[in-house]
Amino acid sequence: MIGRLKGVVEAIGDDAAIIDVHGVGYEVYCPARVLGNLPAAGEAVTLTIETVVREDMIRLYGFASETERQWFRLLQSVQGVGAKVALAVLGVLSGDELTEAIAIEDTRPIVRAPGVGKRVAERIVAELKDKVGSVMATGADLSFAATPVARRSADPEIADAVSALVNLGYAEPEVRKAVAKAREDGAANTAELIRTGLKTLSER
Repeated sequence: MIGRLKGVVEAIGDDAAIIDVHGVGYEVYCPARVLGNLPAAGEAVTLTIETVVREDMIRLYGFASETERQWFRLLQSVQGVGAKVALAVLGVLSGDELTEAIAIEDTRPIVRAPGVGKRVAERIVAELKDKVGSVMATGADLSFAATPVARRSADPEIADAVSALVNLGYAEPEVRKAVAKAREDGAANTAELIRTGLKTLSER
């Protein structure tokens, strides 16, 4: 199976790019964000590849990082989500943005993806909230083990932020430190506490 392509951009289309590797042109389907960030034709590029083999086709999907490929796989574990929908979601949201949306159970960013309705977005949030790994921002492998809900805090916004981050797989002691720091730095609500806490945790 092809897991990575390192070559030269030959052409960029609406949903795929042609990558020339030693004279062989590979058609690689990519999220819109990846296509938009590819270098110009004739320039070098490296893509992480997911190879899908079926009876009637072999298709390559390209991503800027291993984390994006992991998300592509994880999204397709949701009922009703295939490769097309997974690419659409990753076309409008980065891994960090998708992690945050799932953490706070906000479907609005997800429904921005073409062809993704509210019901599909709700299933993505519901089915993935306990499966998101603890180090998405670092590009490490996803962890599929659900984690216990954090102990409640006297501050309901801090409690909700801690619970959301622990359910994403982060260790509770580290989460509490990150959320406390976020509050000290001026995070005013649960969404800001989660966003700032995620940033702090991903830098460790």
